[in-house]
Amino acid sequence: MTEIKSYKFDEFLRQDASRYRLFLIYGPDRGLVSERAGLIAKSTGVPLDDPFSVMKLDIGDIEGDAGRVVDEVNAIGLFGGSRLVWVRAGGNDKALTSALNTLSERPPESACLIIEAGELRKGTAMRKAAETSRQIAAIPCYADDARALNALIDQTLGEANLRITPQARQLLVSMIGGDRLATRNEIEKLALYGRGLEVINEDDITAVIGDASAISADDAVDAVLSGDVAALRHSMAKISQSKTPIFLILNGCIRQFHLLDRMRADMESKRQPASQVMQTHGKQIFFRRKPVFEKALSAWDGNATERALRMLSEAVLNTRRYPALEESIAMQTLLALTLRSNRRK
Repeated sequence: MTEIKSYKFDEFLRQDASRYRLFLIYGPDRGLVSERAGLIAKSTGVPLDDPFSVMKLDIGDIEGDAGRVVDEVNAIGLFGGSRLVWVRAGGNDKALTSALNTLSERPPESACLIIEAGELRKGTAMRKAAETSRQIAAIPCYADDARALNALIDQTLGEANLRITPQARQLLVSMIGGDRLATRNEIEKLALYGRGLEVINEDDITAVIGDASAISADDAVDAVLSGDVAALRHSMAKISQSKTPIFLILNGCIRQFHLLDRMRADMESKRQPASQVMQTHGKQIFFRRKPVFEKALSAWDGNATERALRMLSEAVLNTRRYPALEESIAMQTLLALTLRSNRRK
């Protein structure tokens, strides 16, 4: 079993990645999945701008044909040299699982396979195929915790020779997370804003990230959790008028459903009532939002929250693929989740 923990990824990239030819990168944080896949791709040494050396496939290109992936990995480059096959998958896929099993028995000598997947529950066939083979590097990507966020803040602001006050850091951490690319973009935007300054303070965070936009995002998330379609439409209209970045709302939903998922796991595994779980995990929830969250906790079970997180991850990915449709994609996803909350009530 070769599973690379998040805190060991940088060390793995420097020291051990070159020993592997097969990589499965998965998790609910699609931004982090994409970022780590890109870092792995660069580490292979294959020229990424050479169309004869790099084959990029979406899950639709495979159409259930495991042989397509195996053939691409074993193909000989037109001008020789190493090749890279890079597959963007949506989740657990039978054809890709079969391809992983086949290739792990006879790993390629001059090619690498990178598979980007969404969230894979423990025990799913694709994840099991990777975790039970010493030939495949399985790299899970979960939402950044406070430690990872602080490290990213230190790295980005340090490169810009900027310092940040403890109060500003606490505010910034509360407003980012959920998706690595979106988080990195926000911190880089803050670093650009801070050129010429020595210290970033709370006013700078509010000016760049937008404290008012965070409040609007909370309103939209609460509307989703409570199943209130009218409130969602009203909140999204305010967000559109204020030019608030759409990813803030999607990230807010991802964070809340991750928390909901953890709390539901305690309810189902430890047979704890919602009120007790709220006391244990609800300290980070603003007191005015707790009634909404407690009702959602009773309405959404573990399977439902898993599906919701998949929908939100796909929405984040699609907003990057089709930026002109960002608002429509987000609204369609949030509306679908709001209607599900309404039915579950």
